[in-house]
Amino acid sequence: MMPSGANRLGTWAAGLLAATAALALVLAVTTPPRSGPFCTAACIGYPYTDAAAFVPRDYLWMYPACVMIVLFVVLLACIQATVAADRSVSGHVALALATIAASALLADYAIQLAVLQPSLVKGEAGALSLFSQYNPHGVFIALEEVGYLVMGVAFGFAAAAVGGADRLHWALRAVFTLGAALAIGSLVILALLFGLDLEYRYEVAVITIDWTTLIVVGGLLAVAFRRHGRSTN
Repeated sequence: MMPSGANRLGTWAAGLLAATAALALVLAVTTPPRSGPFCTAACIGYPYTDAAAFVPRDYLWMYPACVMIVLFVVLLACIQATVAADRSVSGHVALALATIAASALLADYAIQLAVLQPSLVKGEAGALSLFSQYNPHGVFIALEEVGYLVMGVAFGFAAAAVGGADRLHWALRAVFTLGAALAIGSLVILALLFGLDLEYRYEVAVITIDWTTLIVVGGLLAVAFRRHGRSTN
């Protein structure tokens, strides 16, 4: 794709990324915890089959999250298409890491939406408790943690790929760098504090960090791509 095409696509992808990340965050924050360390009332326990009462409400946030994840990969491809040659390696690494993160997260959410949801409604989820989002140390949490950790590392390489000396590009690098530092640092701190009792504490932390980062950089990149597109016309 030519840089002008990348600028047009990047402008739309960045704006939609910010919007879908914000929607996912609002839906996730307003979904009460049903199990684990943050559950305070009406908690459900193993094998989590009582969660059928919360379908589809507890799964709504995953739909915009899936769109957000795809848009993140598209956005990093647009960044890679417009960076200077001396920053292209960082751009390639960021895009590769984003693809890895997206693959893990999309598979994770697809299992929840296409397998767990109907299985819960039909009373067939007894053997799937290890994959349930309500299991605080299950496969769902593990894949989310890996996916969003890798996304956080991608932020760091994206920061290195972004050029420009103006305030907008400085802000982009700062937000990407802060997001990477928090995504990685919070895992170290929480793992040291809780060890095998970590459960979904890191998942909540890294989702909040990554989605907030995507909301901010999505808005900034929409402006940056639009400006760059106008300057190249």
